[in-house]
Amino acid sequence: MQSEQFQLHATIEERHWWFVGRRRILRRVVNAVLPPSRQTTIVDVGCGTGANLASLADQYSCIGIDTSSEAVRLAAGRFPQVRFVCGAAHEMPEVLAQAQLVMLTDVLEHVSDDFQLLSELLAVTRPGTYFLVTVPADPGLWSEHDRSFGHYRRYEAPRLERVWAGLPVTPIFVSHFNSRLYPAVKAVRGWNRWRGHALGAAGTDFVMPWAPTNWLLTRMFAGESRKLSALAKGQRRTTYPAGVSLMALVRREAGPIEPRHKPACLSSDKFNPVGEQLAEPVAV
Repeated sequence: MQSEQFQLHATIEERHWWFVGRRRILRRVVNAVLPPSRQTTIVDVGCGTGANLASLADQYSCIGIDTSSEAVRLAAGRFPQVRFVCGAAHEMPEVLAQAQLVMLTDVLEHVSDDFQLLSELLAVTRPGTYFLVTVPADPGLWSEHDRSFGHYRRYEAPRLERVWAGLPVTPIFVSHFNSRLYPAVKAVRGWNRWRGHALGAAGTDFVMPWAPTNWLLTRMFAGESRKLSALAKGQRRTTYPAGVSLMALVRREAGPIEPRHKPACLSSDKFNPVGEQLAEPVAV
């Protein structure tokens, strides 16, 4: 992400339906696996401007890590109750070792080698640590929005599951989400590709809707939290079959982990789905 995207997030993420709805979902899923306690530590890797983590700070001890000094500055200025650190998370084993849950919310798509990043983080966490991962889904939704955010890929579920395959990890669930609004988002992305530019500011599709519309969209999106939290508790097996995003909850098990790299057969996803080579982003 570039400066203008960080500034946009800081401006709208406390009100926009996508950010608000996602935070409500994340909170309920976290609560499903970790009862609220100030003795429980959550580490948000690639925390950005901090609102996701800050929404959990009334219930847990929270630490946010990001490689962007600008993002950390914006986060710390807005949420002084949360500890934010600038740097590469895998180089902070003393921080990751404290975590009972690590969040990677829309992070893996920003790095060329997502296999390496996840394995490095797993290697410095304790057995029993949960990883809550979200990524953009459906390569068919690729648009200017993805280019502006520096995405390397949009995921299908099997591609995401390959990232931890063979490691000492137990998947709790993998599901699409933002499913109720998926048809509308798909139509908007298709229209924007035809027009050749994004809908909103900073090359993104983020636009603040009329207040009643924003409330309705928030309610529709956040309503998916009931099903996703039930999946986290093991109370149901049926997942959302399609959606704008994917969510995975996995648990790190005992066993050594050596950092590994993305297989050569997946080297093509260093390029976005329309064949444009992307600049190498800063590692998370």
